[in-house]
Amino acid sequence: MQARLRARHRSERIFQWVGIAAIATAVAVLALLLGSIALNGASAFRTVELHLDVLLDEAAIGDLSEMSAEERAAAIRRADYGAIVRNALRARFPDVSSRSEVRQLQSLASVGARGQLRDMVLDNPDLVGRTVSVWVPADDEVEQLVKGRVPRDVPESNRRLSDAQIGWVDALERDGRVRTSLNTRFLGSGDSREPELAGIYGAMIGSFLTLLVTLALAFPLGVAAAVYLEEFAPKNRWTDLIEVNINNLAAVPSIVFGLLGLAVFLNFMHMPRSAPIVGGATLGLMTLPTVIIVSRASISAVPPSIREAARGLGASPLQVVGHHVLPLAMPGILTGTIIGMARALGETAPLLMIGMVAFIVDVPTGFTDAATALPVQIFLWADSPERGFVEKTSGAILVLLAFLVFMNAAAIGLRQKLEKRW
Repeated sequence: MQARLRARHRSERIFQWVGIAAIATAVAVLALLLGSIALNGASAFRTVELHLDVLLDEAAIGDLSEMSAEERAAAIRRADYGAIVRNALRARFPDVSSRSEVRQLQSLASVGARGQLRDMVLDNPDLVGRTVSVWVPADDEVEQLVKGRVPRDVPESNRRLSDAQIGWVDALERDGRVRTSLNTRFLGSGDSREPELAGIYGAMIGSFLTLLVTLALAFPLGVAAAVYLEEFAPKNRWTDLIEVNINNLAAVPSIVFGLLGLAVFLNFMHMPRSAPIVGGATLGLMTLPTVIIVSRASISAVPPSIREAARGLGASPLQVVGHHVLPLAMPGILTGTIIGMARALGETAPLLMIGMVAFIVDVPTGFTDAATALPVQIFLWADSPERGFVEKTSGAILVLLAFLVFMNAAAIGLRQKLEKRW
């Protein structure tokens, strides 16, 4: 008996150590994943800028003194700001003469510098003819070089930056004409073909509008279905069939709901493609079974004595549900809804099926405008060959994870604050 007891205790200790090892392995893998994402994505929140002394030449922009306001704005918009940026760089490096070197020198500044100068002149036309000092965004390869992501010890043929370009960047750094600052463009602008100009603001607004549609569709329908099935529906084979189908729908892969949205909302109802209203409706159908299951569980958790006491005081069945059962079940319903919305926020496959994979530059302003979502934006950037999109992808993942953590924390806090224990 003592031998069997020792063997049983030894087995229990082994089982405990195996469980601890499994948990430690999972935590280590999760930390490795999050650490690699954070390491790659932290630099996405910093941008590199070049300081240039720019001559806003009247010959390049035009004589604005004799023009009307509309003509002045049109002339400012069609001016050759690329030549203005090129002349500013050539003034800094007067030894550059060949056409290929001039082209390489001009590529140090991002194409976004032209738009920045145009907007500056539009705001203040009196700057024409004057030399102004401005900080303009650097090209993505220059940005990666300054951030230490471009190796200098590899042959020139294996780098996108030539030795001459690296020398010019080093000279600008020695003169204090290169700085690293907070990348407000990343959080405040839409997508772009240029990595240094790409932002996630448009995707964030698209995700927000999509989730609003999802919530407006899934929450009232889900709660109403749960109340009917739990409180009013008769127990027969038809309600059993409905319950089985709801449980099965909760386990259906999300891409199937994308196919459903494609067939119903786009091909049959002809709703606008790549719009938050279509994405939200598709994700609402996907979230609806989860909301129904969680709502039914919360409603069934309300003690029967609450219902009996209300009926004993003369309340009708609808009053019992509306005045007593639903308020007590609402913490659990809201918690499940938030968790379902968090799952919808991270879904990509349904949105790809309904066309929200399009390249969208403008920030959506309504539910029918063309838009994209954060998971789709991450998918698009991950497929881009430019080195600058690697950190943008990781940075967008960090933002998405922050939203998911916030929503799950809100669900936990809401449940702990509102839940009543019986």
